[in-house]
Amino acid sequence: MLPFPVLASVLLGLLAGLLPGAGTQPEPGARGSPPPASGEPLPPTPDANCSQLTLKLEFSSEVVEHEYIVAFTGYFSARARSHYISSALRSSAGGLLEWHIVSRENPASHFPSDFELVHIRQAPPGSLLTLEDHPYIKRVTPQRKVFRTLKYTPAPEAAAAPCNASAGSPRWPSWQSSRPFRRSSLSLGSGFWHATGRHSSRRLLRAIPRHVAQILQADVLWQMGHTGSGVKVAVFDTGLSEKHPHFKNVKERTNWTNEKTLDDGLGHGTFVAGVIASMRECQGFAPDSELHIFRVFTNNQVSYTSWFLDAFNYAILKKIDVLNLSIGGPDFMDHPFVDKVWELTANKVIMVSAIGNDGPLYGTLNNPADQMDVIGVGGIDFEDNIARFSSRGMTTWELPGGYGRVKPDIVTYGSGVRGSGMKEGCRSLSGTSVASPVVAGAVTLLASTVLNRELVNPASMKQALIASARRLPGVNMFEQGHGKLDLIRAYQVLNSYRPQASLSPSYIDLTECPYMWPYCSQPIYYGGMPTIVNVTILNGMGVTGRIVDKPIWQPYLPQNGDHMDVAISYSPVLWPWAGYLAVSISVAKKAASWEGVAQGHVMVTVASPAENDSEVGGELTSTVKLPIKVKIVPTPPRSKRVLWDQYHNLRYPPGYFPRDNLRMKNDPLDWNGDHIHTNFRDMYQHLRSMGYFVEVLGAPITCFDASQYGTLLMVDSEEEYFPEEITKLRRDIDNGLSLIVFSDWYNTSVMRKVKFYDENTRQWWMPDTGGANVPALNDLISVWGMAFSDGLYEGDFTLADHDSLEVLKQETAVVEGVPILGLYQTPSDGGGRIALYGDSNCIDDSHRQKGAAPRLLLLPGQPGSALFCPLAHVSASLCVPADCFWLLDALLQYTSYSMTPPSLSHSHSRVAPPTGADRPLPQRLEGNHLYRYSKVLEAHLGDPKPRPLPACPHLSWAKPQPLNETAPSNLWKHQKLLSVDLDKVALPNMKAYRPQVRPLSPGESGAWDIPGGIMPGRYNQEVGQTIPVFAFLGAMVVLSFFVVQLTKAKSKPKRRKPRIKRPTYLQQQQAAAGGGKAPAV
Repeated sequence: MLPFPVLASVLLGLLAGLLPGAGTQPEPGARGSPPPASGEPLPPTPDANCSQLTLKLEFSSEVVEHEYIVAFTGYFSARARSHYISSALRSSAGGLLEWHIVSRENPASHFPSDFELVHIRQAPPGSLLTLEDHPYIKRVTPQRKVFRTLKYTPAPEAAAAPCNASAGSPRWPSWQSSRPFRRSSLSLGSGFWHATGRHSSRRLLRAIPRHVAQILQADVLWQMGHTGSGVKVAVFDTGLSEKHPHFKNVKERTNWTNEKTLDDGLGHGTFVAGVIASMRECQGFAPDSELHIFRVFTNNQVSYTSWFLDAFNYAILKKIDVLNLSIGGPDFMDHPFVDKVWELTANKVIMVSAIGNDGPLYGTLNNPADQMDVIGVGGIDFEDNIARFSSRGMTTWELPGGYGRVKPDIVTYGSGVRGSGMKEGCRSLSGTSVASPVVAGAVTLLASTVLNRELVNPASMKQALIASARRLPGVNMFEQGHGKLDLIRAYQVLNSYRPQASLSPSYIDLTECPYMWPYCSQPIYYGGMPTIVNVTILNGMGVTGRIVDKPIWQPYLPQNGDHMDVAISYSPVLWPWAGYLAVSISVAKKAASWEGVAQGHVMVTVASPAENDSEVGGELTSTVKLPIKVKIVPTPPRSKRVLWDQYHNLRYPPGYFPRDNLRMKNDPLDWNGDHIHTNFRDMYQHLRSMGYFVEVLGAPITCFDASQYGTLLMVDSEEEYFPEEITKLRRDIDNGLSLIVFSDWYNTSVMRKVKFYDENTRQWWMPDTGGANVPALNDLISVWGMAFSDGLYEGDFTLADHDSLEVLKQETAVVEGVPILGLYQTPSDGGGRIALYGDSNCIDDSHRQKGAAPRLLLLPGQPGSALFCPLAHVSASLCVPADCFWLLDALLQYTSYSMTPPSLSHSHSRVAPPTGADRPLPQRLEGNHLYRYSKVLEAHLGDPKPRPLPACPHLSWAKPQPLNETAPSNLWKHQKLLSVDLDKVALPNMKAYRPQVRPLSPGESGAWDIPGGIMPGRYNQEVGQTIPVFAFLGAMVVLSFFVVQLTKAKSKPKRRKPRIKRPTYLQQQQAAAGGGKAPAV
């Protein structure tokens, strides 16, 4: 340790329990105990928060020993593929390498393919490199085996916190794969498909006896003669029985597994197919569509990557129109799978996929639903509430330098939906894999209504769905996307559609809350980090396209648009069907002290090659506007500005980065992005409520002006640091910047215990870091003579009358002298302050919601400082951490205002700090592969070395073209799909059957425009059933009226005869009385 003078230093220590050793077995009956290997159901476990039983699906994968998927640059015959592989491996290992091509007996085996499955016996690393060097070989990846297992888990009540299936007594898992738990079935229900994702089991919603197709008014289109005829829809699942009574048009059933059956032995595939195309009982959307059943899972719930790739190729060959895929996982860098999805959509296959069951946590989108070319579907219940299990956005592909895209695209019913049983009858299930076939069925039905099928493609269909969606009030865009599926409005859009480009979202309004959260949660100001909005460009004109010239920025002068600066980056090529438009918004210098609203728009022109060369110039063009509206405030004081370091956070994929909470063995990968708008969302909301302005740093520490910020906040940094960053941070803190670090565990012994064995390389693989990269953090703060140790503790403690953990089982121990919190004032005049805390679980939503215990790290103190450590009761069993936002407030009060809160300054925990001599600092794990994924390190002979410091990003601000006109007052209503007026596109002959719908304004109720405000989805089926009754009664009344009138008409002439003669008789009497004069003739 380096000695240094201390002006004001406080080190507060807290105790925690010892971490259970490796191999500790859970207690009998402990919650979260793993199921038997056989997958037999477990008996119910009584629990206050878990009263109902559901079946939970656990998903894992492992690398298949010695098998590799060799992807080619094109489609080749089996003979050509064998020749290329043979020529590539001929020179490897002196020609003594044992290898053969694995035979794949499936319907696609007789057609050209773009990959081959190769078995290489004890392949040296050089042989794989030799394969990839071949000019016709694109990539070599391990073959993966996928497992799905059953177990009964107690499901919590609606009001109770979700139970964590993984939070049992400590047990070290045995790791088998570098990418475990990659893709899982995304469903909940009364069978094995009850899986709710990796985090926790959910309550099965009660079955609701109504059909989702009728609730969404599919019967309106049925009565118009549209039933899905002529549309090919593929279901990738567990198969379908041949003689199931619900289906009349099963065109083809194919088996891609190693089992000799086409039937569904589990029921999930039958349910999905029924939601799409059942013809009776629980009726599907498109009963006359052509069903193509792809059986890609065995009855033992096993699949392989190669099975999916072969099945995808066959779907392209069969010219499938719509494909439903109810699997997902966090690995958006799984290249064979992702590349094949792009190829599918490029061939006009409309892919519909579930967004995931990892809600309510943000940043939990599953692949492939998070891809721009795929329709990602979230779930709602029948009261139009976002389902708790439905995953939330944003996408995390773009981190750390950019910002995520809006997903899901759309939401629909996914709770208690009825579908076909495995053999007959109906059943109700829940999950986003239930919502996915609802949209797939709707898409199939909609495609059949379009006369010109050439207009239907993945982009045009998504455009119709999002343009017609009904926005749910009080829900932000990362929960609902563009809103709830509206089948009838989508039909109206499609039948008025012209090929065009559109944007998602179609406008940017930083003043509209809550829909535009998080953009609306904080105004912008001069000197702040630019606000980045990542907009998706959908190109309905063709599979490929480009942006003509450059986007144009046009501020509205009457609405102070010149107070904004805008920079724009975009995809050089739009393929397949989509691209991105990243808009960075900042405040002009002249508005540094101004407050108000500014508006403008960005104009973008998209061009695509015309399929018909007769078009003028051979191209189709479409111009769209992106309105922008922002709230500007004067630059806040430095003390109120907090900068979040995003640049030094790493995540899965691509590397093996473990979670901070080692108890979460069913979900060990840190894949939520570590962003203030994903798993640190609640912390961000809390800081905003306390008046702080939080900005995100997506570049090295050398790229920001420290004089503008009061505190730099680092949480669980996994990345290394450039030497220039270390130097600059020291200078910044000496000049008044303060630093808060929330770190987590780093212990090489523990890292070795969570290793896995790679069967392909015959090597043990370790995590690339721990919960945080403590050795790198120690390098960063070593100049002040402080460091984190590798001590690992677990338990509960009390600090300033705040309980950090709720202990559910009292098995306590006492450990003394464990420092956890340190406060330090730098000695320089006007210098900043440093606060270090050894745990981050208490501010991380992914751990606070899952009922797991944090690991507390040691913080060696400074010579001459005081340190007090209270006794703490430590639990060796399940703990539920409370948030420590109060502690974050106290630390910010200290770093921003140099005020030590009384709760900390008067603590009885102050003791003399350790010197560090008896506490060795943690060293980097030998043989780790962090350099493969690091932005700082690069491979080097011996130890990895830092890369050259990259240049700071400099935005190229668009040259404004001011408009002296008034901006639209309602940006949402202003945006229409090429001016399609839905109010003028009426349904033929349907006025008396269903009330017409209209678009909702933000915040408007979702009620129909009919007396009584009947809500769609809850009562409209009953209304639909009563309409024929009233019509029949009305017809009877009218018929009775006409019968009465006809009867009167027939009887009237008999009564009129004497009345006709009566005037003549009267005239004769009058004539006789008048002198006998007869009337003249």
